[in-house]
Amino acid sequence: RFMNAFAHTLDPHSSYLSPRNSEEYRIQMSLSYFGIGASLQTDGDFVKIAGIIPGGPAAAAGSLKPEDRITGVAQGSDGEIVDVIGWRLDDVVELIRGPADSVVRLEIIPANSLPGSPKTFIDLTRGEVKLEEQAAKAEITKIQRDGREWSIGVIDVPSFYRDYRALSSGDKDYKSTTKDVKRLIAELEEEGIDGLVIDLRGNGGGHLTEATALSGLFIDNGPVVQLRNANGRISRLDDPDPVPRVAYSGPMAVLVDRYSASASEIFSAAIQDYARGVVVGQQTFGKGTVQNLYSLDQYLRSEDDKGFGQLTLTIGKYYRVTGESTQHRGVDPDIALPSHINAELIGESARDTALPWDTVQTTRFRAGKPLEGMIESLTVSYAERAKDDPNFQYQMDMIRAAEEISAKKSLTLNMQTRRDEHEQELQRRLDRENERRMALGIEPVENLDDIDEDEFPDILLDQAAGIVTDLATMREMAGQPAKTAQVRP
Repeated sequence: RFMNAFAHTLDPHSSYLSPRNSEEYRIQMSLSYFGIGASLQTDGDFVKIAGIIPGGPAAAAGSLKPEDRITGVAQGSDGEIVDVIGWRLDDVVELIRGPADSVVRLEIIPANSLPGSPKTFIDLTRGEVKLEEQAAKAEITKIQRDGREWSIGVIDVPSFYRDYRALSSGDKDYKSTTKDVKRLIAELEEEGIDGLVIDLRGNGGGHLTEATALSGLFIDNGPVVQLRNANGRISRLDDPDPVPRVAYSGPMAVLVDRYSASASEIFSAAIQDYARGVVVGQQTFGKGTVQNLYSLDQYLRSEDDKGFGQLTLTIGKYYRVTGESTQHRGVDPDIALPSHINAELIGESARDTALPWDTVQTTRFRAGKPLEGMIESLTVSYAERAKDDPNFQYQMDMIRAAEEISAKKSLTLNMQTRRDEHEQELQRRLDRENERRMALGIEPVENLDDIDEDEFPDILLDQAAGIVTDLATMREMAGQPAKTAQVRP
C-alpha cells in the first residue's frame, strides 16, 4: 500500500506490482498460465471449485467437479498435505499453480456430500491453461429492415492481449488480439456479413503494439498514434506490419463506453481520424498516458526466489494523428448512445493527479472521405428508430430512475419507511419491465426474479448494429463507389 501510495503521487497509472500481481498481469496479457484449469471461489472457510476451464488438465482428467471443496493441497503424489481451510483464495491459488508437467494433489470434499463423508484425493498434472473465454469472440446479429434481413458481425474485444513470452521463444502461434480478430473476420466473411461492429465496451486497454496492429486490419499503412516521451521527443507509431494487410473494408462501427480506455482509445481514434468507420456509444475513459514495466529483480533478488515484483511507470503521453491527446478528454463518439455510467464519477477527468490534455503537431496521414454528412444522416435514422423501440425506451427509463436515486441528498432513518421505499422501487422496476414486454408481445412476469438475464437484449449493441445496417444500406445505394482519399498536412 505504501509503494502504491507513493507511486500514485506521480500520476494515477504509476504503481507497484507485487510478485503475485505481476504474475496475474502476465496472465491477463497472455491469456494463459500453468495450473490445473479450474476457477475457484471462497465458500465460508472453504475454497470451492466454481468451474472447470475447457481444455485444461482438470477437464481432461474429469475427476474434479464444480462445487467440490478443497481442504488440502500437496506438491507431488507423495507430498505432505497442507491444510488450506480458512486460507485466503489467492494463497490457495498460488499453491495449486506450478510448473508444467508437475503434479499437484488435492484433498477434496465432493460436492453435495453429507457431513462426515470421507475426503477424496485427486492427483492432477499441471499443464498450460488457455483462457479462451477472455479472448476476442464473434457472433452474427440479424437486423430486419424493409423486408430484408441483414447480417451484422460483432466482434467482442475484451482487452488488447499479446503473449510476449511465447513470441520471444519463437512460437509462431502466440496468442494476440490482432491474430484472433483477423481469424474471426475471415470466419464472419465466410458466413456472409453486411457490416461489422467492434465492441470495445469495458476494454481497459493492454499492449500498445496490439492497438496499432489491430488498426492495421482496417486501415492501409500509415501512422496510427504519436508518442511523446518525458524528454519531449515525439515518435510516430505505424502498423507494425510493413505489408498492407487490410482484413476488412466493409461498413463498420466501433462501440465504446466510459470504461473503454488506453489502447481502446488509440484504436477508436484511428478509425475516427481516418474516417474508416463511425464510433458510437459514450465518451471514453480518457487515459492518454503510456506506461513501461520495470522489473525490480534486475537490481536485486530476494532470498525466497519470488522476486520483488515490478514498477509500472508512466513514460509519456500518446496523441492522435491529428495531434490531439486523448488524455482527460477521451474519444467523443460520432453518435452518442445513452449509458448508465456516470462520466463525472468514472474516467481520467475524475482523478486528482491526472495529467492535463494538450496537443502536438499533426502528422501526415491519408484519410478517407469525410463522414460528417453521413454521420448526420445516421444520427437522424438512429433517433427515429429509438423513439419506437420499447427496449431503448426501457433503457432510458432505467437511466432516469438511477439518476433520480443518485440525486437524492438525504435518506430516512425510519426502517419501515426505507422498506416501503424499497418495495415501491421494486414495483416500479417490475412495471417498467412488463411495459416493455407488452410492447414487444412478450408474456408479462409476476416477479423480477422470474426474469432470465440471458433473454434480456443487449440494447446498445442492437442500436450499434442498426447504425451499421444504415451504413451498409447507404453504401449499397451509392453502388459502392471507390474510396476517395485526402492528404492532411
